[in-house]
Amino acid sequence: MSPAPAPRVLFDLDGTLVDSEPNYYEAGRRLLARYGVHGFGWEEHTRFIGVSTRETLTALRAEYGIDAPVDELLAGKNALYLELAGTSTEVYPEMRLLVEELHARGVPMAVASGSSRTAIAAVLAVTGLDAFLPLYVSAEEVARGKPAPDVFLEAARRLGAGPASCVVLEDAVPGVEAARAAGMRCVAVPYVEATADDPAFRAADLLFPRGQREFTAAAVLERLTGGWGGALRPVPGAPDRPS
Repeated sequence: MSPAPAPRVLFDLDGTLVDSEPNYYEAGRRLLARYGVHGFGWEEHTRFIGVSTRETLTALRAEYGIDAPVDELLAGKNALYLELAGTSTEVYPEMRLLVEELHARGVPMAVASGSSRTAIAAVLAVTGLDAFLPLYVSAEEVARGKPAPDVFLEAARRLGAGPASCVVLEDAVPGVEAARAAGMRCVAVPYVEATADDPAFRAADLLFPRGQREFTAAAVLERLTGGWGGALRPVPGAPDRPS
């Protein structure tokens, strides 16, 4: 019996690697105010966590009766978001540790996100993650955003990997559903803890119900090393788990 293929790890960006949702919310709130929509709150924003920016704006345009074309809204929101992201974007510490450990072990990785390529590039650059994650795919490059599997399948294709060898890290239901539809394993780290009981999260291969509060790089490395094929190579002179 041939050994299991080495894993490839695909990261969602917003809410998974970085806590960018406050910036996306603020950018959306400011954008809607330009078009006469006031009082857009955080609860309204959470409905669209995990949904691509274009699809979010398409829905909001219809909901609020905004006449401007979607492309105009998209350009406006991206500009507002980039202004905010360039000054304040936080990487979750355990996620950074995981990325660094996987990079040290030679594990191929990619980012697969609903954000624009411009936004992904800006966030990776300002956080320093671009040194470890040079490959990224935006939903604007594929036919359908999450929960369709397109962005994950394209990331796997660019890594030269089959879906069965890929492990996805996600924070939102649409992303978990996309990973499942792609035929990939999924580590779920809910951004909104109240959604952890959603059937999509419960069907994930590894679930951290309390999100980033309980997520650890060690737990994922242990699963990749043992439970999912034992294909990770050790770092010479380093322990299998971060301390």
